[in-house]
Amino acid sequence: MANMSVQLVAVERRLWSGEATAVVAQTTEGEIGVLPGHEPLLGELIEGGVVRITTADKETVTAAVHGGFLSVTANGVSVLAESAELADEIDVAQARQDAKSEDEQARARAASRLRAAGHAA
Repeated sequence: MANMSVQLVAVERRLWSGEATAVVAQTTEGEIGVLPGHEPLLGELIEGGVVRITTADKETVTAAVHGGFLSVTANGVSVLAESAELADEIDVAQARQDAKSEDEQARARAASRLRAAGHAA
């Protein structure tokens, strides 16, 4: 099966990079799936979204992503987030607490963190 080069980068650090067979992300235009050979595009990521990467080893990398862009070129896919957390780094108890916030943006971030960690909001 064909692979593509994928990078998941937040402002503060690179979260993951490597070869992958698929990327699924939530953009302002809707959810998009990218496979090797996809047409070039640039999409704006939603605030409080989730990105899933299927690695060449058939593992799934899941991250809560807050804003940014998805860029697909002939060379691969770059997910450039304002901030992001890998699912296994998420403090579920803290995310549940944040989900009770009166701040709408904090609630959206908490909801995406819970979805990425496998704990539906």
